[in-house]
Amino acid sequence: MSERVLVVGGGGREHALAWKLAQSPQVQQVLVAPGNAGTANCGKISNSEVSVSNHAILAQFCKDHHVGLVVVGPEAPLAAGMVDDLTAAGVPCFGPSAKAAQLEASKSFAKAFMERHGIPTARYGSFTDPQEACSYIRSADFPALVVKASGLAAGKGVIVARDQAEACQAVMDIMKDGAFGSAGETVVVEELLEGEEVSCLCFSDGTSVAPMPPAQDHKRLEDGDVGPNTGGMGAYCPTPQVSPELLQQIRDTVLQKTVDGMREEGTPYMGVLYAGLMLTNQGPKVLEFNCRFGDPECQVLLPLLQSDLYEVILSTTSGRLASSAPVWRQDSSAVTVVMASAGYPGSYRKGVEITGLAQAQDSGLQVFHAGTALKDGGGVVSSGGRVLTVTAVRSTLEAALQAANRGVGAVGFPGAVYRRDIGHRAVAHLKQHRRLTYKDSGVDIAAGNQLVEMIKPLAKATSRPGCNAELGGFAGLFDLKAAGFVDPILVSGTDGVGTKLKVAQACGQHGGLGQDLVAMCVNDVLAQGAEPLFFLDYFSCGSLNVEVAASVVGGVAKACEAAGCALLGGETAEMPGVYAPGEYDLAGFCVGAAERGALLPRLEDVAEGDLLIGVASSGVHSNGFSLVRRVLERSGLSYSSPAPFGKPGQSVGEVLLTPTKIYSRLLLPVLRSGAVKAYAHITGGGLLENIPRVLPQRLAVELDASQWSIPAVFSWLHKEGRLSEEEMARTFNCGLGAVLVVAPPDAQRVLRQLQVHDEAWIVGSLVHKQPGASPVVVRNLRQKLQRSSAGGPPEPEGSGEPGNSSPPCKKTRVGVLISGTGTNLQALMDRARRPSSSAEIVVVISNRPGVQGLKRASLAGIQTRVVDHKLYGSRAEFDGTIDRVLEEFKVDLVCLAGFMRILTGAFVKKWSGKVLNIHPSLLPSFKGVNAQKQALQAGVRLAGCTVHFVAEEVDAGAIIVQEAVPVVAGDTEESLSDRIREAEHRAFPAAMELVASGAVQLGEDGHIVWKQHS
Repeated sequence: MSERVLVVGGGGREHALAWKLAQSPQVQQVLVAPGNAGTANCGKISNSEVSVSNHAILAQFCKDHHVGLVVVGPEAPLAAGMVDDLTAAGVPCFGPSAKAAQLEASKSFAKAFMERHGIPTARYGSFTDPQEACSYIRSADFPALVVKASGLAAGKGVIVARDQAEACQAVMDIMKDGAFGSAGETVVVEELLEGEEVSCLCFSDGTSVAPMPPAQDHKRLEDGDVGPNTGGMGAYCPTPQVSPELLQQIRDTVLQKTVDGMREEGTPYMGVLYAGLMLTNQGPKVLEFNCRFGDPECQVLLPLLQSDLYEVILSTTSGRLASSAPVWRQDSSAVTVVMASAGYPGSYRKGVEITGLAQAQDSGLQVFHAGTALKDGGGVVSSGGRVLTVTAVRSTLEAALQAANRGVGAVGFPGAVYRRDIGHRAVAHLKQHRRLTYKDSGVDIAAGNQLVEMIKPLAKATSRPGCNAELGGFAGLFDLKAAGFVDPILVSGTDGVGTKLKVAQACGQHGGLGQDLVAMCVNDVLAQGAEPLFFLDYFSCGSLNVEVAASVVGGVAKACEAAGCALLGGETAEMPGVYAPGEYDLAGFCVGAAERGALLPRLEDVAEGDLLIGVASSGVHSNGFSLVRRVLERSGLSYSSPAPFGKPGQSVGEVLLTPTKIYSRLLLPVLRSGAVKAYAHITGGGLLENIPRVLPQRLAVELDASQWSIPAVFSWLHKEGRLSEEEMARTFNCGLGAVLVVAPPDAQRVLRQLQVHDEAWIVGSLVHKQPGASPVVVRNLRQKLQRSSAGGPPEPEGSGEPGNSSPPCKKTRVGVLISGTGTNLQALMDRARRPSSSAEIVVVISNRPGVQGLKRASLAGIQTRVVDHKLYGSRAEFDGTIDRVLEEFKVDLVCLAGFMRILTGAFVKKWSGKVLNIHPSLLPSFKGVNAQKQALQAGVRLAGCTVHFVAEEVDAGAIIVQEAVPVVAGDTEESLSDRIREAEHRAFPAAMELVASGAVQLGEDGHIVWKQHS
């Protein structure tokens, strides 16, 4: 379920939190209040003007806008009880209560707490009288030179004095002159500790702690740790000064002890706990506690978090940290450099224009905004002291520091103040202690082993008959006989994804490349009529980034599972010096098999007059990206720019990285039917070069572009690149990922079979090839591209057959009845959103209030109604109310998507032929409840799902669509149900489309009637 999250705050820390939360597939939108220029309309992230100081208003806003989680960034709202108030109002909130936040809000409380629980800290005294504080400074038998305002002072309320006189002056400045306002009514005077200062943070669920990698902040303004104290001028992570053994000691003696102590005192601590520590000769001692992420520590910690931050927060708030601790990148270092306004930390000018931000982002850096604002008319200006933090993640600390400094140099910010030596202590430490290893040469064997362990279970999930997909051997085995082959011919294919790699690397979005790689190989193997059996991948890089590699190979594994082939093995090659930092390359290898008599193409059968069926592509797929990148460069757009093509809210990079479609599940049943004479995968070479590869030389192709949908990205490329028709057709698929050759009598049957699951059209025919004539002619391509570019409808003008045109049909109004989470509802909504869909979902009705399905509908902008069955005295009364709501919305078709009520006979009769239901079995087998359990008990080898018209008898109506799901060895009810649910998400939308389009109707005799095509 996609969630809406609100982040409270407006600094660099909050930008980093929003950035990381937006990466979660479970998060639909991140609102930031008040936010800054960096969080204004950036993909999933946008700013909100809701008041965060009035907690009642904030709570109501969260309820009205379906905010499922509030994450509080700064300390002040925590100390003011925001978490307490929102939680009491029923709004989930991440952070400690006001009472627990006293650890930061009151240094006097924190010191007394540490004293009570034996947590190591500096010796101290707490005072409300300045004279007593000064007396303590002069009489202490240790250097009492650290003076702190007890309350919150935005990270600046600490003065480290050089002598007793300066310490006493600091007391007077704070207590008598009010340097920090009410925060200084009480001061804490501490012993000056000597050693290395580090920041150790953890997540705490009130019982357990999950430490983060140690970080180090740089408080002083200038290089060499000189100049005035600031809120922080930069940070790096992890700190090599903290060994794993020392971190375990800190966990046990400080972090866990603090959480245990708070719980014992009746104030459980839930959220992020930050311990500022001094590494003294006597061991680590606490300097201070913070009750939230540090700023700028947050900007180096979150880029190293491998886990989904949203899931980590849910584990924290639900008390599950012990069983689901967050995972951190082990092979990288992060450095962030703060760019501050001239004059900071004193007075400074606002409104200074900032440039070069896109260049920094495109060079693989992350720029987190703090004191920034959008300028009227466009652009970004400064609006605070600390303005930007430029963060780099690289394989070594030195490389990260160099990259961050280069990024700072690329940003145009007149008068900016920043340090160039962030991490200098760590660099010195490493030079002193490091011995040369194989890892120093650039090859990290441990990282490679870690990657293998991460992908083993993913590969195992791709097991299929003939192969168990166990990684780790020298070679992989496949048993053709066990896979059911009698007289097989092996078919192999290999491919890469071209310079689409460059787009993914620039965008930092790697997961979809795995599907691209598998699709390019599998779709080629299919062209020979072969079933893809197993796949091997090759991943090469200069320095192995385990997170990136795992994302890519994880995508390969998921795609193999979708294609029905096993991920049998692969190779990861780390080659220092061959690739630039952050770059990698991919290759894939697929082996399939076909029975000797079923190979394609059947050239001897292909004849003049045969029709061509085109199957929709998902976009550019994985060919032509060198040209795409050149056009993009000419246009002046960046990958992060809003796409002038694609869905609203998508960036250019997101649209271009849409994964290549895998056609094996769709096409194998059609290919095996014998009706397809040849199949061409539209890959490199586009329409002009691929279709002739499967045809006899005596035949030519005539295509009519008016007959299929051309995605808007192709129209944009045609217009912006000033590309000719021939260049478009020779380079790109232009909306067709696959083309099938079929005899005219078989065309409509094959077309209907394909259209159940995907968009397909009759797009042309075969003609006799005249001497010297072009083997492929594409008619109406320029007109279709120009029409789409001008905002015209992208849909085909005909009904699927050349020369047959009709005006667009009115959409069928659909009402969906639900009772729960609404996963099938989501699939229906996704299908109805397609421009080519004949359905429009106008209302979602639930018999239970507050269910997730209602939230899904609301987020999609669909009207919702609750008709609670518990409030009605009879089924007839309840059904009557449902009927009135459906009439109110002028519903034509009703879909029951997990609706847990049996409808009355009167209702079913009134809506006969207009109500669809989905059942998790291949009806008429296993009717009623527990269908999966019945299937397993019966020992059947095939289960599945059925979409049918609703009749008075339960699960007995005419069947519209069925999808089979194999029962595999070791299946449980849960595992079988999960796979059937995936099938439901394909079958139900397909059935809705068939009925909504009029292709399927319920006859008067209760049987299915298929609409006849002329």
